Amino acid sequence: MSPGIDDLPVRDELRGKSPYGAPQLDVPVRLNTNENPYPLPEPLVERITERVREAARHLNRYPDRDAVELRTALAAYLTRTAGYPVGAGNVWAANGSNEVIQQLLQTFGGPGRTAIGFEPSYSMHGLISRGTGTGWISGPRNEDFTIDLAAAEKAIAEHRPHVVFVTTPNNPTGNAVPASAVVALYEAAQAAGPSMVVVDEAYVEFSHGGSLLPLLDSRPNLVISRTMSKAFGAAGLRLGYLAAHPAVVDAVQLVRLPYHLSAITQATALAALEHTDTLLGYVEELKAERDRLVAGLRATGYDVTESDANFVQFGRFEDSHAAWREILDRGVLVRDNGVPGWLRVTAGTPAENDAFLDAVREIKKEQSA
Repeated sequence: MSPGIDDLPVRDELRGKSPYGAPQLDVPVRLNTNENPYPLPEPLVERITERVREAARHLNRYPDRDAVELRTALAAYLTRTAGYPVGAGNVWAANGSNEVIQQLLQTFGGPGRTAIGFEPSYSMHGLISRGTGTGWISGPRNEDFTIDLAAAEKAIAEHRPHVVFVTTPNNPTGNAVPASAVVALYEAAQAAGPSMVVVDEAYVEFSHGGSLLPLLDSRPNLVISRTMSKAFGAAGLRLGYLAAHPAVVDAVQLVRLPYHLSAITQATALAALEHTDTLLGYVEELKAERDRLVAGLRATGYDVTESDANFVQFGRFEDSHAAWREILDRGVLVRDNGVPGWLRVTAGTPAENDAFLDAVREIKKEQSA
């Protein structure tokens, strides 16, 4: 009989845990993983091919270890879209925002240190914390999924965490965190720590408001984390990045693996950044579709959490998994992400969203018959 995980000398904090992941089922409409539904436009595909072809000629050499050209391009994108000037020295990039988070926890967390997040929120914050030996603290939220600021400040003062995670727009609930709340949490963290405050803006391009990047001014322990997986429609690229004080970028480089970003990844990301205007045009379409989903769900009789992301949390269900199955039986896959009484649907193409809305309307009609 082959050994299982429990038979191996696995670290205690990893025992009984499950790997992160969503069901990958072959159904007509998949709206469960917050992907951008639009394939990359053909001119961008051609530009990627050109850049990758050029990079392939030099694959016998290691890539640019510091990804200077890419970081410069990312800094220009942030400066343009967030209205706050940053340079390459303020930016660091890695293989997805998850590796960014991992590097931050390797640098500022670790054994004997703790991190706090306000749940429900992005579950990888806790999972990566445990993976880096960082103690995890689950902070409070209100009934409407906003952060209970007074309780959060109290928890920070009590636990004195070394890393504080704030996700805005929040995943899986979709609601944004006001800048004033982030400032209050930052001040509480510095009074108790000082500690690093990581604002996870994976979905910020879909927000009704703007980025919190300007908060970096005079706040050296603040980090803004971003990704190209969502707004840029490049989930398969695996490119995440952060913006922070240059000292933070220097510190993170102490733990990065040598040549961690391949030449192919850097070339592809640079090509995508050349087509920012086209890709952000798709974002505007998805924002409109997101708002249509919110209106359609509410008109059908569902409760909906305010959403600034490319997904919508809806309910409430006595049995959310049974509701998930009912929708799946109609050919639409949404996410049962463990928030009792709620499900999450990603904004897809108009046709995909029509199929989803038809499904939930049919379910409501059957329930009321």
